[in-house]
Amino acid sequence: MVTRITRILIFFQIAVAIALCALMIKAGHIDSSMLAVGLSIGLVLLMRLLITANNFFIAWLYRSETPNLLHLNYRQACRLFIDEFYASMSSSSWTMAFHSFTKRPAEDPIGLPVLLIHGYGCNSGYWHAMSRRLKRERITHYAVDLEPVLAGIDDYVPAVNDTVETLCRETGHDKVIIVAHSMGGLVARAYLRDYGNARIAKVITLGTPHRGTGLANFGAGPNSKQMRWKGKAGNGVPSEWLRKLEAAEDNAVRALFVSIYSHHDNIVSPQISSRFAGAANIEFHGVGHVALAFNPAIQTRVVEEIQNTPQKISAVSEEKFA
Repeated sequence: MVTRITRILIFFQIAVAIALCALMIKAGHIDSSMLAVGLSIGLVLLMRLLITANNFFIAWLYRSETPNLLHLNYRQACRLFIDEFYASMSSSSWTMAFHSFTKRPAEDPIGLPVLLIHGYGCNSGYWHAMSRRLKRERITHYAVDLEPVLAGIDDYVPAVNDTVETLCRETGHDKVIIVAHSMGGLVARAYLRDYGNARIAKVITLGTPHRGTGLANFGAGPNSKQMRWKGKAGNGVPSEWLRKLEAAEDNAVRALFVSIYSHHDNIVSPQISSRFAGAANIEFHGVGHVALAFNPAIQTRVVEEIQNTPQKISAVSEEKFA
């Protein structure tokens, strides 16, 4: 569904650019067709840029306190915005439309296999940049598409379980590592609540709103409602669904998690909502929400976490070599 939606949006933006170009030539009396094309494309890009800017503005309203040493100067703030805009354009206008995937087995794989779980309104194409890095590191990885887009988070859990079981069966491992972005981390937590941790060696979350986000108040669908944060950073509360999820977890489950987050996340706000009690919390700064899986330093840290996870030889593997 997301693949189809993103393609429709791409064609719509192209149609808008063509219409603007024709309007400029006819009504605007612009003699140069190249200038008209450039201006029309620029206007479409400006609309997309304003969407990203609006996300940063709303995130500012719900923001948590940024540590003094992590405040950005003008150049760093511009770099943050440009990187996030590029990541948003790349994923929503290219990789989600044309680079979704279900499995990418590595030749002569190293370590445990990985399941990638995307976030709200995305599909597996979001992971294109991370997938290329995992491929270079010879890490087998599968991905799951969370459909339908506006379902409840609990509704995605059976598909995750099916993919986990398929990944174990096809790789001969009895455990996998989950790498999840944004809402995908909450889906992983719901999976562990329903199916236990027998199949999971580690869960690495990127920018997951473990305690909710203020921007979810402006989203659509039950999943958005479940991710809501009400109030300011200091006195707000997560949604009832998040509170119930937290109450259902124990220390053993939380210890499986590594939560990677950015103090300058423009979607998860308050940003410290990505801190998960009982998990290993790793903070970055100067990185936007969509850009988390694109950032080379974060990719490196994810790979290190995967490679440092102890690998247990499964019963299936032992039978193969018997």
